Amino acid sequence: MALSNLRVKATAKEENDRKKAYLNTYLPHVRRIQRINEEIAEVRSMRTSMQMNCDGMPHGSRQSDLSEYEAKLDEMERNLIQERRERYKAYKDIAGRIKKLRSENEGDVLFYRYIKGLDWWEIAEKMHYSERWIYKIHGRALIHLEIPKEFSEVQ
Repeated sequence: MALSNLRVKATAKEENDRKKAYLNTYLPHVRRIQRINEEIAEVRSMRTSMQMNCDGMPHGSRQSDLSEYEAKLDEMERNLIQERRERYKAYKDIAGRIKKLRSENEGDVLFYRYIKGLDWWEIAEKMHYSERWIYKIHGRALIHLEIPKEFSEVQ
């Protein structure tokens, strides 16, 4: 009987780990978008400095040098658009599944943790609960959360 209990606990932990992995697919999109935006700003800054001569006035004589920057900017902007699409798809799916939870508290904890990226103490403060209680709500939320089959199947 003890071995059976251990198997059940291991299976439940594996299921929770898969649910967390699914929920953790959103925030990397947010970070990549921030990174791409910062890279675009850096390339634009370099392009601007290439256009300026020592007298501080813009000059168009370095067109061949600027074409490399323009091509890089164009590629980065396409990547940004694609990443925004991916972020939206992930948000729509995850937020939709969170909204299906019957408990508002469970939905709030998952939203604050996996969509907003808040730390446990920040969630506790925002919801006016102890951190320990937030962990309990989180555990219950994971039990009730339904995830896509590709995440719920053992790999």
